[in-house]
Amino acid sequence: MSAAARAALAAADPAMAALIERLGEIDIETRLQRRSEERPADAYGALLRAIVGQQLSTKAARTIYGRVRELFGGTTPSPEQLLEASEQDLRACGLSGRKVEYVRDLADHVLSGELELERLGDLADEEAIAEIVAVRGLGQWTAEMFLLFHLERPDVLSGGDLGIRKAIQVEYELAEMPAPQRVLEIGEPWRPHRSLASLYLWESLANVPAE
Repeated sequence: MSAAARAALAAADPAMAALIERLGEIDIETRLQRRSEERPADAYGALLRAIVGQQLSTKAARTIYGRVRELFGGTTPSPEQLLEASEQDLRACGLSGRKVEYVRDLADHVLSGELELERLGDLADEEAIAEIVAVRGLGQWTAEMFLLFHLERPDVLSGGDLGIRKAIQVEYELAEMPAPQRVLEIGEPWRPHRSLASLYLWESLANVPAE
């Protein structure tokens, strides 16, 4: 699949063709598998991990998430366990008060059925994003990263991602970083392989997102 996707991207956009020639083969399946090995395999765990890691370095996020797991016997806490745990204990793991609210809202959405995790894989991209961002603390970027890396959707482009915006500025020799909407316009010819294009753009900056 990746060879055909690379060929399609190169044919669709000269700038992407130059980037692919410079960086060589990037196998999307291998990249996605490598990332998934570092993250919880289940959707709930992946979203919980995303909240914990927001606005933190990779190392700090890994440390705090490890402490949260330790609080619950070394396993990812269930929604019920998160709601039963005291705010004091959760904050002692390194979570801010706001993040405690966010992880509890995730737990509430899962338990109430408002967020049906088992259905996300069956939904169209925009529908899945809408379900995810209904949870406090889970924004558009987090939802897009979940689709790309967890659901392994092939056609995800995050217009607001700073790494992608910076890479496009460099590769397209723009005077400044493009606005999110401009990113989407530039990336329109990359359909239906925008996830692979994103990986190439991140790789050009050695900047695959941590969360």
